[in-house]
Amino acid sequence: MKYDAYIDFSREALLEKIAGAMSEKRFRHVLGVEETSLELAARYATDPVKTSLAALLHDYAKEQTDSVFLDLIDRYQLDPDLKHWGNNVWHGVVGRYLITEHFGLTDEEILTAIARHTVGAGEMTLLDKVLYVADYIEPGRDFPGVDTARAIAKEDLDKAVAYETARTVEHLAHKGIPIYPQTIETYNGYVGYL
Repeated sequence: MKYDAYIDFSREALLEKIAGAMSEKRFRHVLGVEETSLELAARYATDPVKTSLAALLHDYAKEQTDSVFLDLIDRYQLDPDLKHWGNNVWHGVVGRYLITEHFGLTDEEILTAIARHTVGAGEMTLLDKVLYVADYIEPGRDFPGVDTARAIAKEDLDKAVAYETARTVEHLAHKGIPIYPQTIETYNGYVGYL
């Protein structure tokens, strides 16, 4: 696959840089998300090159230190409330800026999909939904309900977003963990598809 319309990296160079930024386990997850994203892209007609790039880069910032994210929040003058959240929110919402710095990627559709891949949004593009769902159902995932999520993803992408978001909200509420406001917006925006 050629990415030259978006970044100045060959696939080989891109994979090498991504692998160098994360653990082997995380890299396997990234490859699984790309595989699943491309399957969903074929089913729902999203651009395969943009889909591949979004999938490969979605967790690029996942293993960065908190100080990297806090610095990015300050440098890009992002909402200061972001400082009250953690890596689960930061690696997408804030990580997109690190990806632009390290890869020269400026395509807004790809960067937005990366920013939304864990928190979603009340309204999402097709690429947003493909990455959001693929991250949840990639082959390495093994938890109660994942097979149901995989089956739903083959039938209806909006319903898959709704199912995943409802399970995520339920899980976080059960654990007593604060829920990022945008995740609640995603739930409200998609729950009608269940």
